[in-house]
Amino acid sequence: MSNERITVAELTAAPGSPLATLRDKVMSKPGVSEEQPFGPSALVYKIGGKMYALIAWRADPLRVSLKCDPFQAEAMRDQFESIQPGYHLNKRHWNTVILDGSVPAFLIDHMLDQSYALVREKLPRRVRETLT
Repeated sequence: MSNERITVAELTAAPGSPLATLRDKVMSKPGVSEEQPFGPSALVYKIGGKMYALIAWRADPLRVSLKCDPFQAEAMRDQFESIQPGYHLNKRHWNTVILDGSVPAFLIDHMLDQSYALVREKLPRRVRETLT
């Protein structure tokens, strides 16, 4: 595995690109940190040390994995071919969305909000209170 890391320049080189737009949305939540614990191809976003989103930024088309309510996760998979069980994640609680344009942007935004909320609610109260 390469020690290569994504640079801020790579992310900001194309403002308005799908990656920059998605990254901005993911990072807009309170207390979010960005890491690359799985290597240079995966951007991991955490709150309180817990992952809530993972972007496969080198995939074409772009992919994002988000935590989901198990019942909603299956319903979304049944409705959209480009929403699949989480790649290398708990298939019951995570969906991977292939950003090929077939899933409406408002639904992706909703899934992002839900993922953040699901992870946030499981954090200890003292950690949640620091997230403003």
